[in-house]
Amino acid sequence: MQTFVVTGSASGIGAATKARLESDGHRVLGIDLNNADITADLGTLSGRQAAVAAVGDRVDGSIDGFVAAAGVSSAPGMTPHRMLAINYFGAVELLEGLRPLLAAAPLPAAVLFSSNSTTCQSNWHTEVAEACLAGDEEAAGALADANETPRGTQTYPASKAALAYYARTRSAEYISDGIRLNAVAPGVIDTPMSRAASADPVTAAATEKYIAAIPSARAGTADEVASAVTFLLGPDSTYVIGSVLFVDGGSDAAARGMDWPARKV
Repeated sequence: MQTFVVTGSASGIGAATKARLESDGHRVLGIDLNNADITADLGTLSGRQAAVAAVGDRVDGSIDGFVAAAGVSSAPGMTPHRMLAINYFGAVELLEGLRPLLAAAPLPAAVLFSSNSTTCQSNWHTEVAEACLAGDEEAAGALADANETPRGTQTYPASKAALAYYARTRSAEYISDGIRLNAVAPGVIDTPMSRAASADPVTAAATEKYIAAIPSARAGTADEVASAVTFLLGPDSTYVIGSVLFVDGGSDAAARGMDWPARKV
C-alpha cells in the first residue's frame, strides 16, 4: 500500500482520482474546502501551510505521490487574483511544501493539472503565466486583474499554462531528488465545474459549440482523466518526466497538429 495526497478530492477529477487509487488498495489523503480528510483553503498562504502541516502529521515521514487536482474556472465573484491563487500557487506551493516527504519515498511522483485551453484558446496573456512562474503571487494577481476580460476568461488558461511551464522547466530539478514531475492537460470534462459553464446563459452556447468540435464528439469523464493520472503516478511510467499529457478527445491535436515538434533554432 502506498500513500498519496490529492487536492480537490471532494468532487470532479480529484474525487475520481482518489476513488481509483483507493480501489487499487492505496491510502489517499484528500484535501478540499469541505468533505475531505484535510480541509484547507489553498487559495491562501495560511491554508497551504496548514495543509502541508496536516499531511506531515498524518504520514510516517513520506508520501508516494501528489496530485494537484484542485482548481477553479471563471465564475461570478471569482476574481483573477483568486483564480491564480488557487490554480497555480495552491498547487505549486503545496508541491514544494510536500517535496521532502516525496523525496523520502522509493519511487515518488507528482502530477500537476494544466489544460488544453492553453493551446486551444487564443489571446490569453503569457505575461501572467510568466509572472506566476517567477513566484510572485501579488505581482501575478495584480497583472491578471489589470488585463482580464469582464467574463474572466483569460486568467484560467494563463494559470494552467504556468503549471505546464513549471512541470516542464522544473522536472530535471525534481528528478534529482527522485521525484517524477509531469502534468495532465484535460479538455472539456463532465464535472460540476464544466456543468456550471454549460448552465450559464452567457457561456452555454460557446461551450456547446466547443464540445461539438471535439474530434471524439463528446466531453470526457472524470474517470478517464483519473486513469491518466494514476498511470503517471505508477510504475509503468518511470521514464516519463516533464511531460504534459493531453486528455482532451483530440482537441489539441486538431487545433495544432503541426505545431509540435518545433525545430530548435
